[in-house]
Amino acid sequence: MSLLGEMIREEWRLHTQLFGGRRFGAFPLAVFALAAVGLSLLSDLGVGRGTVVGGLHVLVAFLGLQVGTIGLIGRDAMEAVFGELTLLVSSYRTLPISWRRLLATFVLKDLLYYSGLVVGPLAIADAVRAIVAGTSLGEVLLLWVTLAGAFALGVTVSLAAVAIGTRSRLALVAVIGLFAVAIFGTDIEFLAFTPAAFYGDPTLATGLRGATPLVVSGLVAVVLFEPVESGQRPASWVPALPVGYGVAGRTLREVARSGGSVWKVLFSLSVFGAVTGWLLVVVADAAGLEIAPGIAFGTLLGLGTFTTYAWVMQFDTPGEYRRYPLPARRLLGGKLLAFLALAVPSGLVVLGAASLWFRPQDLLVGVFVFPAVAVYVFGVSALLAGLSPTALLFDVARFSLFGVGIAMVAVPLVVLALVAGRYPTIAPPLAVGIALLAGVVGIAVADRAGPRWRDRTRG
Repeated sequence: MSLLGEMIREEWRLHTQLFGGRRFGAFPLAVFALAAVGLSLLSDLGVGRGTVVGGLHVLVAFLGLQVGTIGLIGRDAMEAVFGELTLLVSSYRTLPISWRRLLATFVLKDLLYYSGLVVGPLAIADAVRAIVAGTSLGEVLLLWVTLAGAFALGVTVSLAAVAIGTRSRLALVAVIGLFAVAIFGTDIEFLAFTPAAFYGDPTLATGLRGATPLVVSGLVAVVLFEPVESGQRPASWVPALPVGYGVAGRTLREVARSGGSVWKVLFSLSVFGAVTGWLLVVVADAAGLEIAPGIAFGTLLGLGTFTTYAWVMQFDTPGEYRRYPLPARRLLGGKLLAFLALAVPSGLVVLGAASLWFRPQDLLVGVFVFPAVAVYVFGVSALLAGLSPTALLFDVARFSLFGVGIAMVAVPLVVLALVAGRYPTIAPPLAVGIALLAGVVGIAVADRAGPRWRDRTRG
């Protein structure tokens, strides 16, 4: 237990050091405020309680999937920010403690830490709305428990996928393929094997059934996961780029040599694709919604490229490029090229895989929406965070501005995806138009972001 407590304190120290000291303590309040506004809006729109609860479980599970990718990028990102240092999760090298015990403690630490930091504020925001509507306190507490379970499921599934991938990429592809076939090609009720099912029917049987995938994926992660050291990955796949593309070439090689190599980009976007497919097949049917798959995939995959932005920036420090005669615009231009080279092919692969279950002609609009939204995400991220993308996740002020900026494009596209069935001739071209306009704005914003961050890091 002392190791667990030290890991939680270490996580807090790292976050406060990176994201504004004590100001970071306001982050849960920002999550609560955003959730309260969003849930109130859904209530005013007449969205049912079941749909809201289901959406919260999906959101939290997705957060867990993203947190679980620390198995791919954590050490690289920490070294980029702090240089050579030893975290408690790396102490198996010097102390008489097993790697598996450390990993199990690390997963438990993430569950407890993020349950308080993010899941708790989400549950409390829903509790305020639910209590006003007459929902019992017991149901509110049950929601908190099942949301924590959904987060744990996301973390363990993500780590299990990483663990399998470090052993054999072919095995990982096979597992993902079998899972996709099982979801879209069979009549298995997968919701019954999630914590959300326990919320709907809190019995011992549903609890055990919902906990089974969590336990299995957790065991797979702990047994198979191996720490990946920086510099182990070759970068021979990166093509020789013409003179003038040095930043892009350097960035691609850095990502290729990092833990998980370029495959982590495909993995991350595949997670977004899987969540989108699940929403279209399961949630949409349960709620009686007809969602346009092309607009939905294009939008959510585009938003998911923020993780790619983080990877192309993770090895840089704000003042690093001051010693080179490199204009700020060319710096971010090179980063944009590397970003597109990594994100666009991976997103198109995910769209191609989605065509196995959805009509290709319905997905075609996503081919245009996805890259444009991705460029917009790059531009907004560059303007608000520059070479420090993780600041967007936990710095309260930047997080709020980033959310507003993303919502300006995401909300109209999501609305169009929902109404496309009623307006089949208008919604797709309008969605493409909005996405292309957003892409143009993204390029303009990224062009402005370079000089802005050069000025802020000068001195």
